[in-house]
Amino acid sequence: MIDEARIKKNLEKISFPRLSGTGFELKAFNIVMQEIENLNLNFKVQKFTFSSFYSRIYPKIAFLSVSLILLLIYLNFYMILSLFLILTLLSILIASVILTRKPERIQFIARLNSQNLLVKIKSLSNETKNNDRIVMFMSHLDSKGQRFKVRTRIRIIKLWISTSIILAVIIILRNMIFIGFETLFYLIGLPPLILNIFASIIMILNINDNRSTGAVDNASGIACNLELVNYYSIPENRLVNYNLWFLFTGAEECGTMGIRHFYNNIENFDPNKSIIFNFESIANHVYLFPGGKEWDHAKDVDYLLLNNNRDLRINHFITKRVFGTHSDGGFLGDRGLQGYGIGEVEAYDYMHTPNDTIDKVNTAILKKLCLVLTDALKEHDSNFIK
Repeated sequence: MIDEARIKKNLEKISFPRLSGTGFELKAFNIVMQEIENLNLNFKVQKFTFSSFYSRIYPKIAFLSVSLILLLIYLNFYMILSLFLILTLLSILIASVILTRKPERIQFIARLNSQNLLVKIKSLSNETKNNDRIVMFMSHLDSKGQRFKVRTRIRIIKLWISTSIILAVIIILRNMIFIGFETLFYLIGLPPLILNIFASIIMILNINDNRSTGAVDNASGIACNLELVNYYSIPENRLVNYNLWFLFTGAEECGTMGIRHFYNNIENFDPNKSIIFNFESIANHVYLFPGGKEWDHAKDVDYLLLNNNRDLRINHFITKRVFGTHSDGGFLGDRGLQGYGIGEVEAYDYMHTPNDTIDKVNTAILKKLCLVLTDALKEHDSNFIK
């Protein structure tokens, strides 16, 4: 059975600061591993090393480099020094972009250690015990604090993008079309230039810390994942036509490093036959984030979730990104895997801050969510057509 008391207990166990690559994250991993061992289930541990460059340094380089290039071109000082600085900044920017195409391979700056944990439970059908038809539940183990709130960072990034575009247009108009009106365009370009530099400075000042207890992001997701492991550890609760995977990833908050290493080593997983659910920050509301590319089996589960009999309102949030943005789910979705992010938009107000505390999480909602998921999968499984 789905047990709210157990959900609350696990939520309390995991709600402490656990920055990626630290002993605090390892402590969370060991708590989850102990829970799995207590259920006598087999599991695999995938250890990996990663660099903080991609998540914590590269964005600052990118924002600042582009802003400085725009500033130098805006000033229009065609001196050897200016040209040298522009070429240097472009070289740094291009090298960083190339380097971060495979960020999990970067092994310089600070090398940190983390790990994923994967539990596999076979279906009840002999016909599917060796195939790749899978329902996978996933949640990340780490948390992080930052100087500025998520909503503030989103607004700053939007400000930086919009002012960069405006500046580029102004520079093109000044230098190529309205020649002779340079003074006017200098004046027009000054406000977006100031705002652009301001946005870059804010991004540089935004630092990671270990102050957030991460109750919503993402102890709530871990608690749901563990509860479903408990439920499906009982043989009569298992599905007939789907194997079950439960994935707990490390270093999600540092460039989705855990899921990248998992994806690079994944075996026997057919995305056209499988469904993924990514638990990502749930407090008092439930949002379902589909990618819009699901096959019929995933759409069937989608319908059953939205039309549940547990009095749980699920907000259907359509996004161009697949089941999550800048998350483990977003990473898998970009690679064509099918699934749904399960999270909450309202939680942006305190995610990555010291205010992300256990009192924000409604465990009754988490219980209902687990019940709705098990109901939907059971009905979908009973109506399954091979």
